[in-house]
Amino acid sequence: MTDQIPIGVAVTELRPTQMTVGFREVEIKRRQWREADDEARTKLLRRHVVPAVIGPKGRYYIVDHHHFTKALLDEKAARVAIYIMADLENLDKEEFWSFLDNSDWCHAYDDYGRRCELTDIPKTLSELVDDPYRSLVGELIRAGGCAKNKAPFFEFLWADFFRRRIKRGLLEKDFGTALVKALDLAKSTAAKSLPGWCGAEPSAK
Repeated sequence: MTDQIPIGVAVTELRPTQMTVGFREVEIKRRQWREADDEARTKLLRRHVVPAVIGPKGRYYIVDHHHFTKALLDEKAARVAIYIMADLENLDKEEFWSFLDNSDWCHAYDDYGRRCELTDIPKTLSELVDDPYRSLVGELIRAGGCAKNKAPFFEFLWADFFRRRIKRGLLEKDFGTALVKALDLAKSTAAKSLPGWCGAEPSAK
């Protein structure tokens, strides 16, 4: 079942389907929102129609655009447009989360890449935790280190790749150096199985 709902859903009513976002990415989107006039904000909302499913008790669970909606929440924006991908209101809570998990519509992994219980996924956008590796991937994409891809949660696959190869301490203390290292690693054949891999340079080993 699919349907469209016009702009008018309260951001505070949206529930996440993942545990983390990159706070650096959220801040970039917050700045875009703050610097935009009314016309530019309308364009941002039209470009970011949020896919969601209807869950138990008729609540809206978003399955993408967590960074954008978290930014809107932090900036106290009132409403956003959503696109309903499925109406699962008839399922009980356990069946609902099992459906999402098997449909690749949720991501129950914490900021250390550890699999958690589905019940650990926050109930509000304000409870999302920072994963600095997710921010690293966002910057990597903008720098051309890998391409956007439609694979579910592909950014988190890249985040876990770097999580095992770049120390968190370096990432938190010197983001620029970590990004240079990530760009080099993204060219390597070790990353070739990841969605959006752009290929190694001739000189890469």
